[in-house]
Amino acid sequence: MIPLFNTEQVRSADKYAIEKLKIPSIALMENASLSVFNFIKEYYSSAVNLGVISGKGNNGGDGFATARHLVNAGYNVTVIFVGKEADLKGDALTNYIVLKNLLKIKSHSKLKIYKSQKDLSEFRKCDVIVDAILGTGTKGELRAPYKSIITYLNDLNIPKVAVDLPSGLNLDIASGSTIINADLTVTLADFKSGLFYGKGYEYSGKVVKGSIGIGSEYFDGQSVSEYLVEPEDAFAGLPVKEKTLHKYSNGKVLVIAGSGSYPGAAVLTTNSVLKAGNGALFLAYPKSVRSLVVPKLDEAILYPYEDDGTEQLRKDNISELKNKIDWADLISIGPGLGRANGTIEAVETILKKTGNKRFVIDADAIYALSKIELNKINLKNKVLTPHHAEFAQLIGISVAELQNDLLNYGRDFVRKHVCTLVLKGAPTIIFTKNGDALINSAGNVGMAKFGTGDVLTGIIAGFSAVSTNFEDSIISAVYLHSLSADLLLDEFTEFGITPTLIMENLHNAINFLRKSFI
Repeated sequence: MIPLFNTEQVRSADKYAIEKLKIPSIALMENASLSVFNFIKEYYSSAVNLGVISGKGNNGGDGFATARHLVNAGYNVTVIFVGKEADLKGDALTNYIVLKNLLKIKSHSKLKIYKSQKDLSEFRKCDVIVDAILGTGTKGELRAPYKSIITYLNDLNIPKVAVDLPSGLNLDIASGSTIINADLTVTLADFKSGLFYGKGYEYSGKVVKGSIGIGSEYFDGQSVSEYLVEPEDAFAGLPVKEKTLHKYSNGKVLVIAGSGSYPGAAVLTTNSVLKAGNGALFLAYPKSVRSLVVPKLDEAILYPYEDDGTEQLRKDNISELKNKIDWADLISIGPGLGRANGTIEAVETILKKTGNKRFVIDADAIYALSKIELNKINLKNKVLTPHHAEFAQLIGISVAELQNDLLNYGRDFVRKHVCTLVLKGAPTIIFTKNGDALINSAGNVGMAKFGTGDVLTGIIAGFSAVSTNFEDSIISAVYLHSLSADLLLDEFTEFGITPTLIMENLHNAINFLRKSFI
Protein backbone atom coordinates (compact mmCIF):
# COMPACT_ATOMS: atom_id res chain seq x y z
CA MET A 1 0.00 0.00 0.00
CA ILE A 2 1.12 3.55 -0.64
CA PRO A 3 1.15 5.60 2.58
CA LEU A 4 -0.63 8.94 2.45
CA PHE A 5 0.34 11.81 4.72
CA ASN A 6 -1.62 14.60 6.33
CA THR A 7 -0.94 18.30 5.89
CA GLU A 8 0.90 18.72 9.17
CA GLN A 9 3.27 15.86 8.45
CA VAL A 10 4.19 17.34 5.07
CA ARG A 11 4.69 20.80 6.54
CA SER A 12 6.96 19.28 9.17
CA ALA A 13 9.06 17.77 6.40
CA ASP A 14 10.27 21.29 5.54
CA LYS A 15 11.22 21.86 9.16
CA TYR A 16 13.07 18.53 9.23
CA ALA A 17 14.97 19.43 6.08
CA ILE A 18 15.96 22.88 7.33
CA GLU A 19 16.76 22.06 10.97
CA LYS A 20 17.95 18.46 10.78
CA LEU A 21 19.52 18.24 7.33
CA LYS A 22 20.53 21.93 7.23
CA ILE A 23 19.14 22.39 3.72
CA PRO A 24 18.45 26.08 3.03
CA SER A 25 14.75 26.69 2.57
CA ILE A 26 15.31 28.29 -0.82
CA ALA A 27 16.98 25.05 -2.00
CA LEU A 28 13.78 23.19 -1.09
CA MET A 29 11.81 25.62 -3.24
CA GLU A 30 14.32 25.19 -6.06
CA ASN A 31 14.02 21.40 -5.92
CA ALA A 32 10.23 21.63 -5.87
CA SER A 33 10.10 23.94 -8.88
CA LEU A 34 12.47 21.72 -10.84
CA SER A 35 10.12 18.79 -10.24
CA VAL A 36 7.17 20.78 -11.54
CA PHE A 37 9.19 21.94 -14.54
CA ASN A 38 10.26 18.40 -15.41
CA PHE A 39 6.73 17.02 -15.16
CA ILE A 40 5.43 19.79 -17.43
CA LYS A 41 8.05 18.83 -20.02
CA GLU A 42 7.12 15.16 -19.68
CA TYR A 43 3.35 15.48 -19.85
CA TYR A 44 3.04 18.48 -22.19
CA SER A 45 5.97 18.03 -24.56
CA SER A 46 4.33 19.96 -27.41
CA ALA A 47 3.51 23.03 -25.31
CA VAL A 48 5.09 26.33 -26.38
CA ASN A 49 3.12 29.04 -24.60
CA LEU A 50 2.68 28.64 -20.86
CA GLY A 51 0.86 30.65 -18.23
CA VAL A 52 1.83 30.72 -14.55
CA ILE A 53 -0.40 32.29 -11.92
CA SER A 54 1.16 32.78 -8.49
CA GLY A 55 -0.04 33.94 -5.11
CA LYS A 56 1.98 35.63 -2.40
CA GLY A 57 2.87 32.60 -0.24
CA ASN A 58 5.41 29.84 -0.66
CA ASN A 59 3.17 28.15 -3.22
CA GLY A 60 3.48 31.34 -5.25
CA GLY A 61 7.24 31.21 -4.76
CA ASP A 62 7.23 27.70 -6.28
CA GLY A 63 5.35 29.22 -9.20
CA PHE A 64 7.90 32.03 -9.72
CA ALA A 65 10.77 29.52 -9.64
CA THR A 66 8.95 27.19 -12.05
CA ALA A 67 8.35 30.12 -14.40
CA ARG A 68 12.08 30.91 -14.34
CA HIS A 69 12.95 27.37 -15.39
CA LEU A 70 10.39 27.55 -18.18
CA VAL A 71 11.70 30.89 -19.41
CA ASN A 72 15.28 29.64 -19.40
CA ALA A 73 14.21 26.58 -21.37
CA GLY A 74 12.85 28.79 -24.14
CA TYR A 75 9.12 28.66 -23.47
CA ASN A 76 6.96 31.73 -23.98
CA VAL A 77 5.76 32.35 -20.43
CA THR A 78 3.14 34.73 -19.09
CA VAL A 79 3.27 35.11 -15.31
CA ILE A 80 0.45 36.78 -13.40
CA PHE A 81 1.04 37.60 -9.74
CA VAL A 82 -2.05 37.87 -7.54
CA GLY A 83 -0.92 40.26 -4.82
CA LYS A 84 1.39 43.16 -4.13
CA GLU A 85 5.16 43.04 -4.20
CA ALA A 86 5.15 44.43 -0.66
CA ASP A 87 3.23 41.33 0.50
CA LEU A 88 6.01 38.98 -0.56
CA LYS A 89 8.68 37.79 1.85
CA GLY A 90 11.41 35.22 2.27
CA ASP A 91 12.04 32.73 -0.51
CA ALA A 92 8.92 33.74 -2.45
CA LEU A 93 10.21 37.32 -2.61
CA THR A 94 13.68 36.16 -3.67
CA ASN A 95 12.30 34.09 -6.54
CA TYR A 96 10.00 36.92 -7.58
CA ILE A 97 12.91 39.36 -7.79
CA VAL A 98 15.06 36.88 -9.73
CA LEU A 99 12.22 36.26 -12.20
CA LYS A 100 11.52 39.97 -12.53
CA ASN A 101 15.17 40.67 -13.36
CA LEU A 102 15.36 37.73 -15.75
CA LEU A 103 12.38 38.99 -17.72
CA LYS A 104 14.14 42.28 -18.37
CA ILE A 105 16.40 40.37 -20.77
CA LYS A 106 13.95 37.71 -21.95
CA SER A 107 11.57 39.59 -24.20
CA HIS A 108 9.54 36.51 -25.17
CA SER A 109 8.02 36.29 -21.66
CA LYS A 110 6.35 38.73 -19.26
CA LEU A 111 5.24 39.30 -15.68
CA LYS A 112 2.02 41.13 -14.79
CA ILE A 113 0.44 42.16 -11.49
CA TYR A 114 -3.19 41.08 -11.32
CA LYS A 115 -5.58 44.03 -11.26
CA SER A 116 -8.77 42.68 -12.78
CA GLN A 117 -10.19 39.66 -14.58
CA LYS A 118 -9.22 41.31 -17.83
CA ASP A 119 -5.60 40.41 -17.07
CA LEU A 120 -6.48 36.71 -17.15
CA SER A 121 -7.35 36.96 -20.85
CA GLU A 122 -3.59 36.67 -21.44
CA PHE A 123 -3.95 32.97 -20.61
CA ARG A 124 -6.32 32.31 -23.50
CA LYS A 125 -3.31 31.96 -25.81
CA CYS A 126 -1.54 29.46 -23.54
CA ASP A 127 -1.12 25.74 -24.11
CA VAL A 128 -0.85 25.01 -20.37
CA ILE A 129 -1.63 27.01 -17.23
CA VAL A 130 0.37 26.44 -14.02
CA ASP A 131 -1.61 27.02 -10.82
CA ALA A 132 0.50 28.27 -7.89
CA ILE A 133 -2.05 30.59 -6.29
CA LEU A 134 -2.87 29.04 -2.91
CA GLY A 135 -1.16 26.43 -0.75
CA THR A 136 -1.97 24.01 2.05
CA GLY A 137 -3.27 26.70 4.40
CA THR A 138 -6.55 27.08 2.52
CA LYS A 139 -9.59 26.85 4.81
CA GLY A 140 -13.22 27.79 4.32
CA GLU A 141 -14.73 30.08 1.70
CA LEU A 142 -12.25 31.84 -0.57
CA ARG A 143 -11.88 35.60 -0.34
CA ALA A 144 -11.90 37.97 -3.32
CA PRO A 145 -10.37 37.90 -5.84
CA TYR A 146 -9.40 34.22 -5.59
CA LYS A 147 -12.88 32.81 -6.10
CA SER A 148 -13.52 34.75 -9.31
CA ILE A 149 -10.00 34.00 -10.61
CA ILE A 150 -10.39 30.26 -10.12
CA THR A 151 -13.87 30.30 -11.68
CA TYR A 152 -12.49 32.14 -14.72
CA LEU A 153 -9.57 29.74 -15.13
CA ASN A 154 -11.81 26.70 -14.81
CA ASP A 155 -13.90 28.02 -17.70
CA LEU A 156 -10.85 27.97 -19.97
CA ASN A 157 -10.54 24.74 -21.92
CA ILE A 158 -6.78 24.63 -21.33
CA PRO A 159 -4.82 21.95 -19.40
CA LYS A 160 -3.92 23.03 -15.87
CA VAL A 161 -1.02 21.88 -13.73
CA ALA A 162 -1.40 22.43 -9.98
CA VAL A 163 1.69 23.00 -7.85
CA ASP A 164 1.39 20.82 -4.71
CA LEU A 165 -2.43 20.96 -4.71
CA PRO A 166 -5.24 22.59 -6.69
CA SER A 167 -5.83 26.09 -5.33
CA GLY A 168 -8.94 26.30 -3.17
CA LEU A 169 -8.73 22.74 -1.85
CA ASN A 170 -8.77 22.25 1.91
CA LEU A 171 -6.37 19.32 2.10
CA ASP A 172 -7.23 18.43 5.69
CA ILE A 173 -10.76 17.36 4.78
CA ALA A 174 -10.58 17.15 0.96
CA SER A 175 -13.20 19.84 0.61
CA GLY A 176 -13.77 23.28 -0.84
CA SER A 177 -16.43 25.22 -2.74
CA THR A 178 -14.25 26.75 -5.48
CA ILE A 179 -11.22 24.72 -6.60
CA ILE A 180 -8.93 24.75 -9.62
CA ASN A 181 -9.89 21.85 -11.86
CA ALA A 182 -6.39 20.49 -12.50
CA ASP A 183 -5.43 17.93 -15.11
CA LEU A 184 -2.13 17.21 -13.36
CA THR A 185 -1.12 17.84 -9.76
CA VAL A 186 2.56 17.73 -8.82
CA THR A 187 2.34 17.15 -5.09
CA LEU A 188 5.55 18.05 -3.29
CA ALA A 189 7.56 15.96 -0.78
CA ASP A 190 5.10 13.02 -0.70
CA PHE A 191 1.54 11.97 -1.41
CA LYS A 192 -1.12 13.75 0.65
CA SER A 193 -4.31 11.92 1.54
CA GLY A 194 -6.56 14.88 0.71
CA LEU A 195 -5.69 14.55 -2.97
CA PHE A 196 -7.15 11.06 -3.26
CA TYR A 197 -10.71 11.35 -1.96
CA GLY A 198 -13.55 13.85 -1.85
CA LYS A 199 -12.98 17.10 -3.73
CA GLY A 200 -9.27 16.31 -3.93
CA TYR A 201 -10.01 13.22 -6.03
CA GLU A 202 -12.46 15.20 -8.14
CA TYR A 203 -10.21 18.19 -8.89
CA SER A 204 -6.60 16.97 -8.77
CA GLY A 205 -6.50 15.06 -12.05
CA LYS A 206 -3.49 12.78 -12.28
CA VAL A 207 -1.35 13.07 -9.14
CA VAL A 208 2.44 12.68 -9.38
CA LYS A 209 5.04 13.07 -6.64
CA GLY A 210 7.57 15.88 -6.86
CA SER A 211 10.72 16.09 -4.74
CA ILE A 212 11.99 18.76 -2.38
CA GLY A 213 15.30 16.89 -2.08
CA ILE A 214 15.09 15.21 1.34
CA GLY A 215 14.89 11.50 0.44
CA SER A 216 12.48 9.09 2.12
CA GLU A 217 13.90 8.80 5.66
CA TYR A 218 11.64 11.44 7.18
CA PHE A 219 8.43 9.94 5.79
CA ASP A 220 9.51 6.38 6.59
CA GLY A 221 9.46 7.37 10.26
CA GLN A 222 5.97 8.88 10.20
CA SER A 223 2.90 7.13 11.56
CA VAL A 224 0.08 6.96 9.00
CA SER A 225 -3.47 5.66 8.95
CA GLU A 226 -4.39 6.41 5.34
CA TYR A 227 -3.21 4.39 2.37
CA LEU A 228 -3.75 4.02 -1.35
CA VAL A 229 -4.55 0.44 -2.32
CA GLU A 230 -2.23 -1.00 -4.97
CA PRO A 231 -2.62 -4.00 -7.29
CA GLU A 232 -0.20 -5.94 -5.08
CA ASP A 233 -2.62 -5.61 -2.17
CA ALA A 234 -5.48 -7.02 -4.22
CA PHE A 235 -3.33 -9.92 -5.36
CA ALA A 236 -2.26 -10.68 -1.79
CA GLY A 237 -5.89 -10.79 -0.66
CA LEU A 238 -7.07 -13.32 -3.23
CA PRO A 239 -8.42 -16.43 -1.44
CA VAL A 240 -6.05 -19.38 -1.65
CA LYS A 241 -7.59 -22.44 -3.30
CA GLU A 242 -6.02 -25.56 -1.77
CA LYS A 243 -5.76 -28.75 -3.84
CA THR A 244 -7.96 -30.66 -1.40
CA LEU A 245 -10.74 -28.05 -1.55
CA HIS A 246 -14.31 -29.27 -1.95
CA LYS A 247 -17.54 -27.34 -2.41
CA TYR A 248 -18.37 -27.10 1.28
CA SER A 249 -14.88 -26.01 2.30
CA ASN A 250 -14.89 -23.43 -0.51
CA GLY A 251 -17.19 -21.03 1.33
CA LYS A 252 -20.81 -21.58 2.27
CA VAL A 253 -22.83 -18.43 1.56
CA LEU A 254 -26.44 -17.58 2.23
CA VAL A 255 -27.75 -14.58 0.30
CA ILE A 256 -30.90 -13.03 1.75
CA ALA A 257 -31.99 -10.59 -0.92
CA GLY A 258 -34.70 -9.53 -3.31
CA SER A 259 -38.35 -8.53 -3.12
CA GLY A 260 -41.19 -7.92 -5.52
CA SER A 261 -39.95 -4.42 -6.25
CA TYR A 262 -36.26 -5.28 -6.59
CA PRO A 263 -35.70 -8.85 -7.80
CA GLY A 264 -32.73 -7.87 -9.97
CA ALA A 265 -30.55 -6.94 -7.00
CA ALA A 266 -30.81 -10.49 -5.67
CA VAL A 267 -29.81 -11.91 -9.06
CA LEU A 268 -26.74 -9.65 -9.43
CA THR A 269 -25.50 -10.36 -5.91
CA THR A 270 -26.06 -14.09 -6.13
CA ASN A 271 -24.44 -14.54 -9.53
CA SER A 272 -21.49 -12.40 -8.39
CA VAL A 273 -20.90 -14.67 -5.39
CA LEU A 274 -20.52 -17.56 -7.82
CA LYS A 275 -18.23 -15.58 -10.14
CA ALA A 276 -16.06 -14.88 -7.09
CA GLY A 277 -15.40 -18.61 -6.73
CA ASN A 278 -17.82 -19.63 -4.00
CA GLY A 279 -18.41 -23.34 -3.50
CA ALA A 280 -21.89 -23.60 -1.92
CA LEU A 281 -24.56 -20.96 -2.25
CA PHE A 282 -28.23 -20.56 -1.36
CA LEU A 283 -30.42 -17.59 -2.31
CA ALA A 284 -33.27 -17.00 0.12
CA TYR A 285 -36.03 -14.91 -1.47
CA PRO A 286 -39.84 -14.47 -1.31
CA LYS A 287 -41.63 -17.41 -2.92
CA SER A 288 -44.10 -15.17 -4.77
CA VAL A 289 -41.33 -13.55 -6.87
CA ARG A 290 -39.92 -16.87 -8.09
CA SER A 291 -40.80 -16.20 -11.72
CA LEU A 292 -38.86 -12.91 -11.63
CA VAL A 293 -35.72 -14.43 -10.13
CA VAL A 294 -35.23 -17.99 -11.42
CA PRO A 295 -34.75 -17.30 -15.17
CA LYS A 296 -31.83 -14.92 -14.53
CA LEU A 297 -29.89 -17.03 -12.05
CA ASP A 298 -26.88 -19.14 -12.89
CA GLU A 299 -26.11 -22.18 -10.74
CA ALA A 300 -27.29 -20.97 -7.31
CA ILE A 301 -29.56 -23.20 -5.26
CA LEU A 302 -32.83 -21.48 -4.45
CA TYR A 303 -34.33 -21.34 -1.00
CA PRO A 304 -37.73 -19.65 -1.32
CA TYR A 305 -39.57 -18.70 1.85
CA GLU A 306 -43.31 -18.25 2.31
CA ASP A 307 -44.33 -14.61 1.98
CA ASP A 308 -48.12 -15.06 1.50
CA GLY A 309 -48.02 -12.84 -1.57
CA THR A 310 -46.45 -9.86 0.22
CA GLU A 311 -43.25 -10.18 -1.82
CA GLN A 312 -41.28 -9.18 1.30
CA LEU A 313 -39.08 -10.73 3.99
CA ARG A 314 -40.87 -10.83 7.36
CA LYS A 315 -39.93 -11.81 10.89
CA ASP A 316 -42.09 -14.92 10.50
CA ASN A 317 -39.65 -16.20 7.86
CA ILE A 318 -36.71 -16.43 10.24
CA SER A 319 -37.72 -19.86 11.52
CA GLU A 320 -37.73 -21.10 7.88
CA LEU A 321 -34.26 -19.67 7.35
CA LYS A 322 -32.69 -20.79 10.66
CA ASN A 323 -31.06 -23.97 9.34
CA LYS A 324 -29.43 -22.16 6.44
CA ILE A 325 -28.37 -19.25 8.67
CA ASP A 326 -26.66 -21.71 11.01
CA TRP A 327 -25.12 -23.59 8.04
CA ALA A 328 -23.58 -20.57 6.30
CA ASP A 329 -19.99 -19.41 6.79
CA LEU A 330 -21.14 -15.97 5.68
CA ILE A 331 -24.47 -14.26 5.11
CA SER A 332 -25.00 -11.51 2.57
CA ILE A 333 -28.11 -9.54 3.40
CA GLY A 334 -29.81 -6.47 2.00
CA PRO A 335 -29.77 -6.05 -1.79
CA GLY A 336 -33.31 -5.42 -2.99
CA LEU A 337 -34.99 -6.48 0.27
CA GLY A 338 -37.22 -3.43 0.37
CA ARG A 339 -37.97 -1.17 3.32
CA ALA A 340 -41.23 -2.47 4.72
CA ASN A 341 -41.56 -2.38 8.52
CA GLY A 342 -41.74 -6.17 8.64
CA THR A 343 -38.49 -6.44 6.68
CA ILE A 344 -36.73 -4.01 9.02
CA GLU A 345 -37.88 -6.11 11.97
CA ALA A 346 -36.66 -9.31 10.28
CA VAL A 347 -33.20 -7.84 9.58
CA GLU A 348 -32.90 -6.69 13.18
CA THR A 349 -33.84 -10.12 14.51
CA ILE A 350 -31.43 -11.97 12.21
CA LEU A 351 -28.52 -9.74 13.18
CA LYS A 352 -29.30 -10.02 16.89
CA LYS A 353 -29.51 -13.81 16.80
CA THR A 354 -26.37 -14.57 14.80
CA GLY A 355 -23.62 -13.31 17.14
CA ASN A 356 -20.18 -13.10 15.55
CA LYS A 357 -21.07 -14.77 12.24
CA ARG A 358 -19.58 -13.09 9.18
CA PHE A 359 -21.98 -10.82 7.31
CA VAL A 360 -21.92 -8.53 4.30
CA ILE A 361 -24.60 -5.94 5.05
CA ASP A 362 -25.74 -3.83 2.11
CA ALA A 363 -28.47 -1.59 0.74
CA ASP A 364 -31.86 -2.11 2.42
CA ALA A 365 -30.29 -3.95 5.37
CA ILE A 366 -28.26 -0.79 6.04
CA TYR A 367 -31.47 1.20 5.85
CA ALA A 368 -32.92 -1.20 8.41
CA LEU A 369 -29.95 -0.56 10.71
CA SER A 370 -30.64 3.17 10.49
CA LYS A 371 -34.14 2.57 11.87
CA ILE A 372 -33.18 0.47 14.89
CA GLU A 373 -31.03 0.93 17.98
CA LEU A 374 -27.61 0.25 16.50
CA ASN A 375 -25.82 -0.13 19.83
CA LYS A 376 -27.78 -3.33 20.45
CA ILE A 377 -26.47 -4.95 17.26
CA ASN A 378 -23.17 -6.86 17.31
CA LEU A 379 -21.32 -5.75 14.17
CA LYS A 380 -18.11 -7.64 14.90
CA ASN A 381 -17.01 -9.77 11.90
CA LYS A 382 -19.38 -7.81 9.69
CA VAL A 383 -18.70 -5.57 6.72
CA LEU A 384 -21.12 -2.79 5.84
CA THR A 385 -21.16 -1.53 2.25
CA PRO A 386 -23.16 1.73 2.09
CA HIS A 387 -22.87 4.56 -0.37
CA HIS A 388 -22.55 8.08 1.04
CA ALA A 389 -26.27 8.77 1.39
CA GLU A 390 -26.90 5.44 3.13
CA PHE A 391 -24.02 5.96 5.54
CA ALA A 392 -25.05 9.53 6.33
CA GLN A 393 -28.54 8.31 7.17
CA LEU A 394 -27.12 5.47 9.26
CA ILE A 395 -25.12 7.83 11.49
CA GLY A 396 -27.76 10.57 11.51
CA ILE A 397 -26.11 13.41 9.58
CA SER A 398 -26.51 15.03 6.18
CA VAL A 399 -24.50 13.96 3.15
CA ALA A 400 -22.85 17.41 3.11
CA GLU A 401 -21.71 16.98 6.72
CA LEU A 402 -20.34 13.53 5.93
CA GLN A 403 -18.40 14.72 2.90
CA ASN A 404 -16.87 17.61 4.84
CA ASP A 405 -15.23 15.18 7.28
CA LEU A 406 -15.40 11.84 5.53
CA LEU A 407 -12.39 10.08 7.06
CA ASN A 408 -13.18 10.97 10.65
CA TYR A 409 -16.82 9.85 10.40
CA GLY A 410 -15.75 6.56 8.86
CA ARG A 411 -13.06 5.95 11.47
CA ASP A 412 -15.34 6.80 14.38
CA PHE A 413 -17.93 4.31 13.16
CA VAL A 414 -15.63 1.32 12.76
CA ARG A 415 -13.84 1.95 16.04
CA LYS A 416 -17.13 2.16 17.88
CA HIS A 417 -18.65 -0.96 16.30
CA VAL A 418 -15.46 -3.01 15.67
CA CYS A 419 -16.50 -3.73 12.09
CA THR A 420 -15.29 -3.05 8.55
CA LEU A 421 -16.85 -0.28 6.48
CA VAL A 422 -16.70 -0.20 2.69
CA LEU A 423 -17.89 3.30 1.87
CA LYS A 424 -18.82 3.16 -1.79
CA GLY A 425 -18.10 6.18 -3.93
CA ALA A 426 -15.56 7.76 -6.23
CA PRO A 427 -13.31 6.47 -4.84
CA THR A 428 -14.46 3.68 -2.53
CA ILE A 429 -12.79 3.81 0.89
CA ILE A 430 -12.32 0.79 3.16
CA PHE A 431 -12.25 1.60 6.88
CA THR A 432 -10.71 -1.19 8.94
CA LYS A 433 -11.61 -1.82 12.56
CA ASN A 434 -8.27 -0.38 13.74
CA GLY A 435 -9.10 2.95 12.11
CA ASP A 436 -7.08 2.77 8.89
CA ALA A 437 -8.61 4.29 5.77
CA LEU A 438 -7.68 2.40 2.58
CA ILE A 439 -8.50 4.35 -0.57
CA ASN A 440 -9.21 2.33 -3.69
CA SER A 441 -7.04 3.40 -6.62
CA ALA A 442 -9.02 1.71 -9.41
CA GLY A 443 -12.40 2.39 -11.01
CA ASN A 444 -14.05 4.75 -13.48
CA VAL A 445 -17.24 6.74 -13.99
CA GLY A 446 -18.84 3.92 -15.97
CA MET A 447 -19.47 2.21 -12.63
CA ALA A 448 -21.99 4.86 -11.56
CA LYS A 449 -25.07 2.75 -12.31
CA PHE A 450 -27.78 0.90 -10.41
CA GLY A 451 -26.61 -2.62 -9.60
CA THR A 452 -22.86 -2.02 -9.49
CA GLY A 453 -22.96 -2.12 -5.69
CA ASP A 454 -24.91 -5.40 -5.74
CA VAL A 455 -22.09 -6.96 -7.76
CA LEU A 456 -19.53 -5.67 -5.26
CA THR A 457 -21.54 -7.17 -2.39
CA GLY A 458 -21.47 -10.55 -4.10
CA ILE A 459 -17.73 -10.44 -4.80
CA ILE A 460 -16.97 -9.48 -1.20
CA ALA A 461 -19.19 -12.32 0.04
CA GLY A 462 -17.62 -14.86 -2.29
CA PHE A 463 -14.06 -13.96 -1.32
CA SER A 464 -14.69 -13.45 2.39
CA ALA A 465 -16.59 -16.68 2.98
CA VAL A 466 -13.50 -18.78 2.28
CA SER A 467 -10.66 -16.44 3.21
CA THR A 468 -8.69 -16.83 6.42
CA ASN A 469 -8.09 -13.06 6.44
CA PHE A 470 -11.41 -11.20 6.34
CA GLU A 471 -9.99 -7.71 5.74
CA ASP A 472 -7.52 -8.79 3.05
CA SER A 473 -10.30 -10.49 1.11
CA ILE A 474 -12.41 -7.32 1.28
CA ILE A 475 -9.52 -5.21 -0.06
CA SER A 476 -9.04 -7.66 -2.92
CA ALA A 477 -12.75 -7.73 -3.75
CA VAL A 478 -13.09 -3.94 -3.82
CA TYR A 479 -10.04 -3.47 -6.03
CA LEU A 480 -10.89 -6.30 -8.45
CA HIS A 481 -14.46 -5.06 -8.82
CA SER A 482 -13.06 -1.71 -9.99
CA LEU A 483 -10.26 -3.26 -12.03
CA SER A 484 -12.82 -5.33 -13.91
CA ALA A 485 -14.57 -2.09 -14.88
CA ASP A 486 -11.27 -0.46 -15.88
CA LEU A 487 -10.35 -3.37 -18.15
CA LEU A 488 -13.71 -3.06 -19.89
CA LEU A 489 -12.62 0.35 -21.19
CA ASP A 490 -10.45 -1.50 -23.70
CA GLU A 491 -13.64 -2.65 -25.41
CA PHE A 492 -16.40 -0.34 -24.17
CA THR A 493 -16.63 3.32 -23.23
CA GLU A 494 -17.75 4.47 -19.80
CA PHE A 495 -21.25 4.75 -21.31
CA GLY A 496 -21.50 1.04 -22.06
CA ILE A 497 -20.18 -0.50 -18.86
CA THR A 498 -22.93 -2.33 -16.95
CA PRO A 499 -23.00 -4.24 -13.64
CA THR A 500 -23.40 -7.53 -15.52
CA LEU A 501 -20.36 -6.78 -17.67
CA ILE A 502 -18.32 -6.01 -14.56
CA MET A 503 -19.39 -9.31 -13.01
CA GLU A 504 -18.74 -11.31 -16.18
CA ASN A 505 -15.29 -9.71 -16.57
CA LEU A 506 -14.11 -10.52 -13.04
CA HIS A 507 -12.12 -13.54 -14.24
CA ASN A 508 -10.13 -11.30 -16.60
CA ALA A 509 -9.33 -8.95 -13.74
CA ILE A 510 -8.06 -11.85 -11.64
CA ASN A 511 -5.98 -13.14 -14.55
CA PHE A 512 -4.58 -9.65 -15.09
CA LEU A 513 -3.34 -9.58 -11.50
CA ARG A 514 -1.91 -13.08 -11.67
CA LYS A 515 0.01 -12.33 -14.85
CA SER A 516 1.36 -9.18 -13.21
CA PHE A 517 2.72 -10.89 -10.09
CA ILE A 518 3.34 -14.56 -10.86
